[in-house]
Amino acid sequence: MRNAFIQRLLELAESDPRIMLLTGDLGFGVFEKFAQRYPKQFLNVGVAEQNLTGLATGLALEGRIPFTYSLANFPTLRCLEQIRNDACYHNANVKIVCMGGGFSYGALGISHHATEDLSILRALPDITIVAPGDDWEASEATSSLANTQGTCYLRLDKSSAGMTNQHQEVFTLGKARKLRDGSDITLISIGGILNETLKAAKLLAEKGIESRVISLHTLKPLDKEVIFDAAKNTGGIVTIEENTIQGGLGGAVAEVCLENGIIPQIFCRIGLPDCFSSLVGSQDYLRSQYKMSAEHIYNKLLMSLNSTDKQK
Repeated sequence: MRNAFIQRLLELAESDPRIMLLTGDLGFGVFEKFAQRYPKQFLNVGVAEQNLTGLATGLALEGRIPFTYSLANFPTLRCLEQIRNDACYHNANVKIVCMGGGFSYGALGISHHATEDLSILRALPDITIVAPGDDWEASEATSSLANTQGTCYLRLDKSSAGMTNQHQEVFTLGKARKLRDGSDITLISIGGILNETLKAAKLLAEKGIESRVISLHTLKPLDKEVIFDAAKNTGGIVTIEENTIQGGLGGAVAEVCLENGIIPQIFCRIGLPDCFSSLVGSQDYLRSQYKMSAEHIYNKLLMSLNSTDKQK
């Protein structure tokens, strides 16, 4: 996803001198081409993420379109006050980019586990939140956010579902994508864990269970219609996120359903429970340990569906 992002940003910067890339002393080996080609559109602010956000806000208020870049929680939670008070409050055209959503940097420990960012930033007014599930979504989201006024958050992941787009498909901010159709259950996924979601759907299909798979790449604004359709026309909804289940994708889906009087037959949230991810290891290892792997998703769904059948 990182490479898809920087390649698209290079293309955008060529035609729009307002676009700038600001990094918190990261991206060496990745940003050299951008820095060499557009030296007046590149700044290394150093290991000072709060200043990074403040500087980006000032540039935005002067008509630039700055993209701030850092790892995991550093461009978000470390400078939450600046995002809230400086960028969002002034509707500044700042684009915050996190490389390393979820357990991407799992081996570096909890400081690098970005597992609350979706929930916390979702609570801020006047912010757009996007977490692509594949490389195509990451590339297209970069263009869309560059053309979206206001503060935006782009959460990139080390893992990816590859390229799931269809020929001539158009990416639309705030509109989810249906990657697989089915009526037995709907799997709504956000971020790089989409690859595990698609694997789980294949496992279910082998059992004769056809699941609808939705890549809900934009958390805010939320695509309510795709959620309502899933609740009304499939056997239930399961949300899947590499983020705490407290206030993230699952919370957003539950809220919008209940507020509109729509109750899915089954509703289940898969994500990090109400705890810190204190284990250390690879992204795949942590997904398995915290029951977010394809096999865990598959087993959870089988249990939910069997329970529903018994109640009938």
